[in-house]
Amino acid sequence: MKNNKCLKCSEYKNCSDSFKSWIFFIIGLAATVSVRLVTLFMDYNIIYSKIAWYIGVIGFFIFFLYKFRVETTRAKLISQKNLMNKIRDNQGLEEEDYGLISAILCGLSSNKDRVNYIFIFGSSILALLFAIYIDFFKR
Repeated sequence: MKNNKCLKCSEYKNCSDSFKSWIFFIIGLAATVSVRLVTLFMDYNIIYSKIAWYIGVIGFFIFFLYKFRVETTRAKLISQKNLMNKIRDNQGLEEEDYGLISAILCGLSSNKDRVNYIFIFGSSILALLFAIYIDFFKR
C-alpha cells in the first residue's frame, strides 16, 4: 500500500512501518523484558531489580502513550468523516473514504502488534515458570 495515493492519506504515518513505529515497538519489547526480569533480579541483586522495574514501567508508559495517540487519531478521523454511519446506513462512500478505510485496515493488520502480543505472552509464561521454580523448588 505504498503507492502515491497512500502517501497522501491522513493515516499513512500510522499505517506504514515507519522508523518511529519501530522505535516504539522496540521500547514496548524492552519494557516487556524488563518487567519480566524483576523477579529474576530480586533474588540476585535488588538494585538491578529496581532498575528493571523502572525501565519496564517507563517503557510501558511511553509505548502505550504512543498507541493511545495512534488509536485516538484513528477514532477522530472515523468520527470526522462519519464513516460508521456511512457504512451502517449503506450510504455512498467518497473516494477519500475508501483511502481512509484502507489505511485503517492496514494499520489494524500490523504484524508488529501480533509479534508484540506473542512476545508478551511468551515472556510472561517464562517469567511465571521461573518465579514458580525460584519460589517453590529452589529453596
